[in-house]
Amino acid sequence: MSEKSPPAAQQLFDLSGRVSLITGASGHLGRAMASALAEAGSRVIVASRTLDKARELAGSLGGAEQGKHLSVVIDHMDQASIERGFADAIEKSGRIDVLVNNGHEPLGADWKDVTGEQFTRQLANLTGYFLLARLTRANAVARHAQASIIMLGSMYGQVASYPEAYEGLGPASPAAYQALKGGVIQLTRHLAVYWAGDGVRVNCISPGPFPAPGALPKLIERLEARSPMHRMGRPHEIKGAIVFLASDASSYVTGHNLAVDGGWTAW
Repeated sequence: MSEKSPPAAQQLFDLSGRVSLITGASGHLGRAMASALAEAGSRVIVASRTLDKARELAGSLGGAEQGKHLSVVIDHMDQASIERGFADAIEKSGRIDVLVNNGHEPLGADWKDVTGEQFTRQLANLTGYFLLARLTRANAVARHAQASIIMLGSMYGQVASYPEAYEGLGPASPAAYQALKGGVIQLTRHLAVYWAGDGVRVNCISPGPFPAPGALPKLIERLEARSPMHRMGRPHEIKGAIVFLASDASSYVTGHNLAVDGGWTAW
């Protein structure tokens, strides 16, 4: 093969030699995404508020870097923790090539009873995403390297929820959550434009309904009835999207919001 030959498809998706930092990695979809990055060849830095959780997950990851994955403590709702944890990640790995902003502090209060303080606190999830993204960009620019930043949005950052899906089962999809996820998608576009010249791509994945274990069966039944595919997402179905956006397979993609939602937002 000549030097000018384009890479094969398998090479485009290969993350060998790269370092990926993922927040909220011990969560429902976080584990699937961390596993996908490792399976694609990346060395993964698992970030969690609890070091034991991060260490446990890092030790369980496979791929070519099995046994070499790392763990750090990052509370993405706390700027000091973000700065300490990111510095720790750089000290341990030397660089960050891929950032997955997946951490999320949930809120159970909906529009009926949410306080102003709770609403503002929910939006602080986005502040953490921004601060981590900015640190990742700075590290890449200092190394004269490229980087891929992936934000986690939601179908509820694009469309409203159906009130009847939640009626009688507890709080509806919270208004603050909807505002947060809409903000994640718009921040993605904004940073992508400003950082494109630096070789730093910024994209977003917006999952549809991927209910965690313990979700109410009645809620799942109602959501399935609204889904074009009439089923819920399975955690492994997020893997392809995360590897695509992290790798050279998406080298000409930035500012994009990739919906993995079974067609929910196509209605």
